Amino acid sequence: MNSISGQAPTMGFQVSASPVAAAKARTRLIAIDALRGLVMLFMLVDHVRETWFLHLQVTDPVDANITDPGLFFTRLLSTFCAPTFVALTGLSAWLYGQSHSKGQVSEFLLKRGLFLIFLEFTVVGYAWPTQAPAFPPTAIWLQVIWAIGISMVALAALLHLPRPAQFAVGLAIVCLHNLLDPIRLTAESPWFVPWAILHQREKLELAGTMVKTTYPILPWIGVILLGYACGPWFARGSDPTPRIRRLAMLGLGLILGFVAIRYVNVYGDKPWFMAETPLRTVMSFLALTKYPPSLLFLMPTIGTGCLLLALFERFEGSKAMPTLAMLGGAPMFYYVLHLYVLKLLYNVALLLYGPTKGTVFGVDHLRWVWIWVFILIPVLYFPTRWFAQLKQRRKDIWWLKYL
Repeated sequence: MNSISGQAPTMGFQVSASPVAAAKARTRLIAIDALRGLVMLFMLVDHVRETWFLHLQVTDPVDANITDPGLFFTRLLSTFCAPTFVALTGLSAWLYGQSHSKGQVSEFLLKRGLFLIFLEFTVVGYAWPTQAPAFPPTAIWLQVIWAIGISMVALAALLHLPRPAQFAVGLAIVCLHNLLDPIRLTAESPWFVPWAILHQREKLELAGTMVKTTYPILPWIGVILLGYACGPWFARGSDPTPRIRRLAMLGLGLILGFVAIRYVNVYGDKPWFMAETPLRTVMSFLALTKYPPSLLFLMPTIGTGCLLLALFERFEGSKAMPTLAMLGGAPMFYYVLHLYVLKLLYNVALLLYGPTKGTVFGVDHLRWVWIWVFILIPVLYFPTRWFAQLKQRRKDIWWLKYL
């Protein structure tokens, strides 16, 4: 959907506005979609890296002693994606509520969340390069689409809390969930499966299928709830100046808070260390746990997202903003499209050259990642623009909003 028209789609939400209100809100709506478009480009970089470097999988957190610095910082770029998407999904739920009742927002969140979970088990689940087209699948990775879907289902209930309670619950989850890290359950425990879904990244055996809870969902519920609770900052027709100031102060505060907490090395993630070289010491400082996202993972990533959103609002007249916003206007279409394009490229390469790195195809130099990123940006942009414009034109096709 074209965000320039005064509507802000995020994971399927459509925020209608009168012409006057749309004119007043246009800056912030372009900024929101532009930020989403930017992190989608970051996501492309990481997934291209993973496609061509299946033989060099990075750990979580990344091992700063042995990981190639180029691979480390290429992956680091992608860490902004999931926190930004989840927070913006919460924000868009609030924006959707400006023209709908809370009951209607809850209903849409529930339907949309269940739809995303269905996509994770089907369309998305088969999109990864090495996933064979077997049914039922031999393995299922519960990843970011699953996490967003579950978070939306949770938000459908939590949005009925008073706003102070939303902040309190969201902050408690984000700030305190690392206290649960020592709790490690085994398959013998009756709580093993729900705990693996909530907070413990694990492999499960369900009906003969291996299921990996790549994205434990408890911290993401806190993030989406905080995104929703910040919604009034973006009220339709509001003055952008105080919002830009709040976003800048919040972003800077989160980043400085991260540096302080990380430096003392007592809470929020695995400790950093002094390495053999200054570069690897910096890598250790920045090696943060994503699965599930630690407090220290979320602070700088969300903080950077706040700063970028403030910057995009400040320079909404830039020529790059509408282009990025167009990418951000059809995020699910882009997500599925880029996965299947990468799957096609990988399997063509495997067919042509065979397994060059053990049992998989791989490349030797990181430059190929960036070469393919720049090739794929226009390849993905034009279909995504077409679909976003189709959503804008054909509002009578109800199912388009789910993509």
